[in-house]
Amino acid sequence: MKTIDELLSEGVSGKRVFVRADLNVPLDGTTITDDGRIRAVLPTVKALADAGARVIVASHLGRPKGAPDPAFSLAPAATRLGELLGTDVRFATDTVGESARSTVAALADGQVAVVENLRFNAGETSKDDAERGAFADQLAALADLYIGDGFGAVHRKHASVYDLPARLPHAAGYLIAKEVAVLKKLTEDLQRPYVVALGGAKVSDKLAVIDQLLGRADRILIGGGMAYTFLKAKGYEVGSSLLQEDQIAAVQEYVERAEKTGVELVVPVDALSATEFPDLKTKAPAHPSTVAADAIPADQMGLDIGPETRKLYASKLADAATVFWNGPMGVFEHPDYAEGTKAVAQALVESKGFTVVGGGDSAAAVRTLGFDETAFGHISTGGGASLEYLEGKTLPGLAALED
Repeated sequence: MKTIDELLSEGVSGKRVFVRADLNVPLDGTTITDDGRIRAVLPTVKALADAGARVIVASHLGRPKGAPDPAFSLAPAATRLGELLGTDVRFATDTVGESARSTVAALADGQVAVVENLRFNAGETSKDDAERGAFADQLAALADLYIGDGFGAVHRKHASVYDLPARLPHAAGYLIAKEVAVLKKLTEDLQRPYVVALGGAKVSDKLAVIDQLLGRADRILIGGGMAYTFLKAKGYEVGSSLLQEDQIAAVQEYVERAEKTGVELVVPVDALSATEFPDLKTKAPAHPSTVAADAIPADQMGLDIGPETRKLYASKLADAATVFWNGPMGVFEHPDYAEGTKAVAQALVESKGFTVVGGGDSAAAVRTLGFDETAFGHISTGGGASLEYLEGKTLPGLAALED
């Protein structure tokens, strides 16, 4: 795939360059609570602007239903991008309408604009090729060149990700190039031992990647809400913990495969439990109990891995040459249930191996819990995209950038 450096060497001064970024940041009203994804696209935007391009940044935010919704406006992201760049960033109040056209037309060389949320247009996410293509045509009319740099969206067959690159000369931005290089280290140039820590709520979200990892990883550590389906599959009672009954048979099959193939599949030995889910707004003390993983009371739910599991997982990560972590170990948003996620993050910080934080809630946890981002080998901007790459799937947004 062509790189942004190749495009820059050909000259972009005076050209309109459409950058498909991922500005899908978490918002509290209009306040951005984590600007990591905006910072991730800065090198690409700055390089283009410094080279004299007229930069048009586009992204989705949230899941509006194909129509404008003020709750999902990209205006706060545009403001933050300008602050980080140290320059005025113009904002179009629509995506392909009069505001977008006039805003782009008014750009001078080296200036940057952000257009409104792509998903305010039904064509962006349409499953109908013609509808999606028609929207891509409208986007293409705004620009001369295309840069794909929204890694968090490359697993989506959406107009701005998949159809638009076919309509313009295109290249991969710095972020996508970096993400792909890292993922190749996890699939093609693997250093062992390779340890994977998987958490998050639903085991169904991780089954496909576990299927692939059973033929590749040396150890797989299980945490988060998905752990209770694994514990149930081992015959343990899990009380009122999050449980996907319909996935127990699949999990049992994977446990058996792990034993046969020599992959060490590690589940919690204890948990922090309580009768109620914690209040994430007030952060009121939850007073959890520490219980053995096979003895969660019937009226309690597991909400984090326990102290013995934290020690166990840290020991299993200690000698890793490669680590991939996706998904928190518990309800890290509440201080009483953050220690499991902290323990895994700290083990990665102390690791001498190559460590990858697989985006999504794991990346948010690293920042929320106050870790130095530079202490990790790589923090991905796309949890879903990372998982699908590791599953061996073809990602539409990457395929579209191939020549």
